[in-house]
Amino acid sequence: MQVISMPAFGEQSKPATTKSAEKIAYENNKLHKRLCRLVGQAIGDFNMIEDGDKVMVCLSGGKDSYALLDILMTLRQRAPINFDIVAVNLDQKQPGFPDEVLPAYLDKLGIPYHIENQDTYSIVKKLVPEGKTTCSLCSRLRRGILYRVADEIGATKIALGHHRDDIMETFFLNMFFGGKLKGMPAKLQSDDGRHIVIRPLAYVKEADTERYAKVKDFPIIPCNLCGSQENLQRKHVKQLMREWDKQHPGRVDNIFSALSTVVPSHLMDKDLFNFRDLKLTGEAIPHGDIAFDEEPCSTPTTGVIQLQLDAED
Repeated sequence: MQVISMPAFGEQSKPATTKSAEKIAYENNKLHKRLCRLVGQAIGDFNMIEDGDKVMVCLSGGKDSYALLDILMTLRQRAPINFDIVAVNLDQKQPGFPDEVLPAYLDKLGIPYHIENQDTYSIVKKLVPEGKTTCSLCSRLRRGILYRVADEIGATKIALGHHRDDIMETFFLNMFFGGKLKGMPAKLQSDDGRHIVIRPLAYVKEADTERYAKVKDFPIIPCNLCGSQENLQRKHVKQLMREWDKQHPGRVDNIFSALSTVVPSHLMDKDLFNFRDLKLTGEAIPHGDIAFDEEPCSTPTTGVIQLQLDAED
C-alpha cells in the first residue's frame, strides 16, 4: 500500500519552482555573508582600513575587483568607522575595450570614480616580443600610474582585488622559479614609503568570487594582457592547485595557513635568524629545538589563521 505524505494542518505545500528559488536565494545570501565575514576578518587582522581613510578601489572590470568594490560598499554601511571609497579604472587602450561599461556601472552605483586613460597596451606590445608574457612590464606600468593617481585624489589606501588563490599562486611561483619563500602580502608599503596597498580579499577563495560574480551579474570585461596568456606559468600553478583541491581536500588550506605560521629558527635564512651566535647557555630559548616535535601531519590547533567559513550559516 502506497503511503502519501500530506502537509501538516495549516501548512500549504509550495511548488517545486518556489522551493528551488528559495534555496538559491538562501545559498546566495550565505555566500554574501561569508564574503563579508572573510573580508571583514582580513581588514581587522591586518588593520587595513582606519577611521577617516580614503580607499582607492582599483576596478579592472574583472570579477574580483567587482566583488571587492561590492563587499567594501556593504561593509562601509556596517562598519563602526567612517571611510570613503573612490573607484579607479586604468583604461590601457586595449583594442576592443568597451570604455562605456564601467562609467555606466559606477554611475548606477552612485559612488565617486575616476577613469585614468593611459595607452600602456601599445607600450607593452612594442617592448615585449611576441610569444613572451607581458605581466612583468604591464604590472610595473600600472603600479606607477596608480600610485600617481592615488596622490592626485588624496587616497590613503589602495585596495587591490587579489584573493587567496592569487596569493598562493604567487608563493608557489616564487618558490618554484624564483628560489624564494615570498608571497603576496595582505598589506604592504610602497618602496618610497608614500603608499599603503591592501588586499581585503586575502582570505577569499577564487571559487567564491566566481560564483558571486554570476549571482550579482557583474558586467565582466575580458582582458587579453594578463591571465589569458596560455604560456603563463601562473596558469599551470592554478591548475595544480585545483587538482590538489579535488584529490587532496584541505591541502591548499593548510599551505595557506603555513604562510602565517613561520618559524625562522627552523628554516635556513641566516639574515632572518641569528644562527651564527647560537651558543650553549643551559637555558631554554623561544623556538629552540625540543625533544618531541608535534606530529607534522596532525591538524594544527594554534597559531594559524582560523577562517570562520560557515559559522552562522
